[in-house]
Amino acid sequence: MATSKTIAFILFLITLVASSNAAKKAITQPLAPAILIFGDSSVDTGNNNYVTDANFKSNHIPYGVDLPGKAASGRFSNGKLYCDIIASKLHIKELVPPFLQPNLSDSEIVTGVNFASAGSGFDEQTMLLSKAIPLADQPTMFKSYITRLKGIVGEKKAMEIINGAIVIVSAGTNDFILNYYDFPTRVEEYPKVSDYQNFVLGKLEKFVKELYNLGCRKMSVGGLSPMGCLPIQVTTKLSKGIPKRRCIKSQNKDAVLYNKKLQKLLPAIEASLPGSKIVYANVYDPMNDMIKHPAKYGFKETKIGCCGGAGLSDMCNSQTKLCSNHSEYMFFDSIHPSLATYTHIANSSYSTLFKLLDA
Repeated sequence: MATSKTIAFILFLITLVASSNAAKKAITQPLAPAILIFGDSSVDTGNNNYVTDANFKSNHIPYGVDLPGKAASGRFSNGKLYCDIIASKLHIKELVPPFLQPNLSDSEIVTGVNFASAGSGFDEQTMLLSKAIPLADQPTMFKSYITRLKGIVGEKKAMEIINGAIVIVSAGTNDFILNYYDFPTRVEEYPKVSDYQNFVLGKLEKFVKELYNLGCRKMSVGGLSPMGCLPIQVTTKLSKGIPKRRCIKSQNKDAVLYNKKLQKLLPAIEASLPGSKIVYANVYDPMNDMIKHPAKYGFKETKIGCCGGAGLSDMCNSQTKLCSNHSEYMFFDSIHPSLATYTHIANSSYSTLFKLLDA
């Protein structure tokens, strides 16, 4: 017959195992019901694969070379994008699927999808060159998503999911590069870049309010990166007689001013939308620090892309030369960050984004 000490020990072991399993479950429990993504190529996980006229697509090698199975999914990098990494950190899912992907499962719909399109922007004129899905049209896709979500979980539960979802908005760079710097089609209308910034921010405000009206409450809105340090921008200036590869200070200065305006605008938008929580996602400072202190992040190259080098094309293909160590390059092609860079940005911004979980 078992002694009282033996029984007590067995009960102790059972309690210990149960506690361990409970702790494990708590750790892997999703921190938010879903994640919803809007924007441009910085967060497009493959929607452009299904946009026939889109000028920018990455559903071919060497893109995705560091994804499972080396799948060229349509992500403009060698691996996961910022939004995928955030989704993983929130224990929601490892990869956020594009909404236009055929045969999306109900479980994928319930935990959130991606509406972003490479080449998109807040300014409708941006899409004249890129043929992307405009930011202004992405809420229409979102409405279709809501309809399907309601069909799966019912109207009440669907709105609970959307209200609690983490929403990421990342766009703006294309507006300035395609309309103001490289193809100055907006300069005549907006001679001062500050005026064009106000125009874009007006579009951004309208966009955020539309998402709110559709049920979004927890939003992270990204600022501009150091645009003047993008390899393609540096090369453009180099081809015009600049003697060596260096960042374009004026474009970076513009990005800083835009970001300051955005940081001032977002609290005002939040104050006008009851129950909302809107945070600013700082992309500029972490990327600027990577450029200034590359060794700190394990980078050996910050001025050219891992594939395609410093070409004027932002795209890579099967014929372009690929670097041997992708994690040593800040950029994967001449405009898009590498997986290593996206990982650093996600790590640096997570504490800010975490504030949305308490809202």
